[in-house]
Amino acid sequence: MPPIRVLLVDDAVVVRRLLVETLAADPEIEVVGTAPNGRVALAKVEQLQPDLVLLDLEMPELDGFQTLRALRANVRGLPVLIFSSLSERGAIATVDALTLGASDYLLKPSGLSDTGGLTRVRADLVAKIKALAGGRRAAARRPVPVAAVPTRTLEATPRRVEVVGIAASTGGPNALAALLAALPADFPAPVLIVQHMPAAFTRLLATRLAQECRLPVAEGFEDAPVEPGRVWLAPGGRHLSVVREGTRTRLHLSDGPPEHSCRPAANLLFRSLARVYGAGTVAAVLSGMGQDGLEGARAIREAGGWVVVQDEATSVVWGMPGQVAEAGLADRVLPLGAIPTELHRRAQPDAVPVATVRSA
Repeated sequence: MPPIRVLLVDDAVVVRRLLVETLAADPEIEVVGTAPNGRVALAKVEQLQPDLVLLDLEMPELDGFQTLRALRANVRGLPVLIFSSLSERGAIATVDALTLGASDYLLKPSGLSDTGGLTRVRADLVAKIKALAGGRRAAARRPVPVAAVPTRTLEATPRRVEVVGIAASTGGPNALAALLAALPADFPAPVLIVQHMPAAFTRLLATRLAQECRLPVAEGFEDAPVEPGRVWLAPGGRHLSVVREGTRTRLHLSDGPPEHSCRPAANLLFRSLARVYGAGTVAAVLSGMGQDGLEGARAIREAGGWVVVQDEATSVVWGMPGQVAEAGLADRVLPLGAIPTELHRRAQPDAVPVATVRSA
């Protein structure tokens, strides 16, 4: 297979040179061009047809946001990896870019001007490039996608949803915005989300989602009530779970070890939902790298709950949802746009109460 063709867009000459040298060390990646601003980058995208664009946000003439909007309007499916500064301002800008449709991000360390700084991020940079561009090329070569059919027979009348758990990583912020915006203001179940992001990013993402959705969205905190129609996002760097005490269900945050290098981990959240809500649990596994959510999905299925995963065609990276689907744990493999409709259908008052299902 030919190497992944990358276009580097950054106004700093030193950064461009270091990135070219760093990526050249991997035979599976080829830097086919560089650009000092978005205006030059857009012309080179048309000319060079790269597999991925590595994009800085703060640039003269045409900045990263304007460039991203133009790419999303005119180039279907081209992965864009944001390479932004590690600062509060950089975090805000990166979350903005993700909600505009950037595929993923990597934080630019303060010491990037020396080779040591870039060496520290090289492994992550190469892994993200291969996951974003390599997965897209592999999907394009497959003539027949994974069938969007259930792996077990679904009941004609769905069980009533008591809670929705969502797992997301690469491509997740955009997917979450689309999914949550499609849920009605009277959605009758709580929604708990694990999105793999650093701490400062999850707070900003929760704020952004709250602005775009009809449901109240906030970053979770210790002892927060788990109530119908509320959306809680796991804080970056902390595990999120639920605890039931009598008739009250609350959030619990912890600093336990990462699971599959993830903290927060969707597996931990899903297991707690299976313990507390049992067959009333619905899990949605969205776009993301890795396999977080796989073991948790199994726990939900064993408790009688229901699992839906985002399909490959609408996922930025079909890692997390693909793992669940290929393990036979997905009741449905659906395009992103169809998931809110299915969640809403299963949350209707005429759905069969879980207590009825359990006593049958």
